[in-house]
Amino acid sequence: MNTADIAATRAVRRRAVPTIAGALGAALMAGLLGACGEAPRLDACAWMKDPVDTAGRTVVLVDGSTSVSGSAGARDYAHSIGALLTSAVERKDTVSVGSFSGDSAQITWIAKDRSADWVKDNHNEINQKERKQQAVSCLTDLVDKAGRAVPRSGGSNVLAALTAGASSLEGAAGRRSLVVLTDGLSTTGCADLRAAAFRDKSEIKAITRVCAARDETPSLTGVHLTLAGLGQPATGQPAPTAAQRTWLSNLWRALCGAGKKAAPGTSCTLAPTAIGTAERSKPRKKPPQDPAVRYAQDRPETYELPGAALFDTNSSTVRPQALPLLNDVAVSARTTPGSRVVVSGYVDPRGRPDNNHRLSQARADAVKDVLTGLGVQRVTAHGRGLPTGCAKPDHTAGSRMTAEDKLQCDRRVDIEITRK
Repeated sequence: MNTADIAATRAVRRRAVPTIAGALGAALMAGLLGACGEAPRLDACAWMKDPVDTAGRTVVLVDGSTSVSGSAGARDYAHSIGALLTSAVERKDTVSVGSFSGDSAQITWIAKDRSADWVKDNHNEINQKERKQQAVSCLTDLVDKAGRAVPRSGGSNVLAALTAGASSLEGAAGRRSLVVLTDGLSTTGCADLRAAAFRDKSEIKAITRVCAARDETPSLTGVHLTLAGLGQPATGQPAPTAAQRTWLSNLWRALCGAGKKAAPGTSCTLAPTAIGTAERSKPRKKPPQDPAVRYAQDRPETYELPGAALFDTNSSTVRPQALPLLNDVAVSARTTPGSRVVVSGYVDPRGRPDNNHRLSQARADAVKDVLTGLGVQRVTAHGRGLPTGCAKPDHTAGSRMTAEDKLQCDRRVDIEITRK
């Protein structure tokens, strides 16, 4: 072999060495993968689980009720609220995501205290941009998971969810943000809308008064609340008209205090977000039934309404000025589970005896008609004629009733709301 042949042979051997090594390496890796299965995927969201002492906190709660989740097509909150999630990430908030159903204790947390701080221990601008995108994607997945969670009980109490969400934000040093994704159709609590008329402002005022009287209005001082999806139920669920959706928005503005002068660091925003639909591949499991509460079921709630406020003299036509008062009673009756309502009409002794029963019955029937028109069911009306007694709490033994006081108390209508 001459010198040129020897040089060529050595060159071929040098090229063959790395090629053979690469082939051996590939074969070895293939063998390992074949023996152990596919290589584990990296969790792109793992860095968000590391605790970070950030000042700002955001809580996202998803309504799990049937009107939102449906059985075939649920509301796709996750991919419809990108701007809200991006804002939380921009602020580098610590974020928690959960779903709610039933009463205030029915919060199912999907994830707690996920850090969206895409800057911490990450000083490369390209990596920061990637982390920021990862955070939005990871939060979107968590909201999607919350929307698909099976509720722990039927129905929803949106006001109670606001209270629970605000409570979970206590202790945050910086901005406290609460995002509640719901159609706004509460079916329990003081804002139970199953029998609502969805018509005018007087009913909204009545609901807010009843909720305040029952101490069910949430304390949102220092919380930036955003409600998204109001009036947008799931596919196949009853859908409101444009006017009814406006009424629903006005109701929640009133309940969250949007019309009042808010304390510093407090706000209530109704996001004008169009929520898309997520089709389900299989029907959703039915939630468990709510347990029945039996205590205090026979204790009536009685409203003594003066006749002068309801009727003109010798008239059984309800005065327009009395409608807000009766609206309060109607809301209270509608939101008392399993209630039955008894209306009792009374007159004072100045009328003719033969007319006393007829007038008292006519007035009781008139009040019953108003309550029924406001969505109250199971109402009975009785004309009692002259009352057998008139004990008012503001007239004690040391303060005698005048003759006019006695007449005012006699000509009245009593409305009794009893659980059953």
